[in-house]
Amino acid sequence: MSPGDTLVQLDALAFGAHPDDVELTCGGTLIKLRARNYDIGVIALTQGEAGTLGSAAIRATEFEEAADIIGLSAHKMLDIPDGNIVSNQENRIKVIVEIREYRPKIVFAPYWIDRHPDHERASLLVREAAFLAGIKKIETNQPAHRPYRVIYYPSRVEFQPSFIVDVTESHDRKLKAIQAYRSQLRPEPGAEKTNISRPEFLEAVITRAKQYGSYIGAAYGEPFLVREPLRMDDPVNFFDSQYLDALL
Repeated sequence: MSPGDTLVQLDALAFGAHPDDVELTCGGTLIKLRARNYDIGVIALTQGEAGTLGSAAIRATEFEEAADIIGLSAHKMLDIPDGNIVSNQENRIKVIVEIREYRPKIVFAPYWIDRHPDHERASLLVREAAFLAGIKKIETNQPAHRPYRVIYYPSRVEFQPSFIVDVTESHDRKLKAIQAYRSQLRPEPGAEKTNISRPEFLEAVITRAKQYGSYIGAAYGEPFLVREPLRMDDPVNFFDSQYLDALL
């Protein structure tokens, strides 16, 4: 699809450094938003070709399956080299094109501190591209568009959340979307072991969701961070609804 051929404007567009990053971190939130009839998209910056397990072709098939489980309105894998994500002009233009193509209201991106260098660099790349996409003089043959907010999700390194989403009702489907990545979670016998292929890995994902859910009185939760202050015009109504939820 060339610039300008968008079939749908997205309410939210989530970027991950690799296929499976988004499903592992904020998949429950995306499923919940989709259930509320929001149009949601996911873009993997790389094809995961440098991973120990699987291949770019295998991971593309798994990416498609996970997209179907979530119910995405749009999904795409870019061709930025796996293991070598950098925020240079070439890559910024690639991300700007996608933001202008889908014109999302909000963008999800990885937290800027992480064990994996690709996650940290993806965070910077997406943040810069989200801002630059609103500058008209950066030419891509598309109208300029700047998302309202970039919202960050954690991978390995945790943070003090700006807010937590209750994903109790969508958690089971999140796990199904994660399990679509069979090459990573259940490799062939004799394959080299990785952190993700350990039996304890998926349990750790569940435990973290329980941890954040416990902070808001829910079974499962997903944490998010924003850099800017959030506007709130009616704090009485907002906290009153939270109080009522706490009583239930």
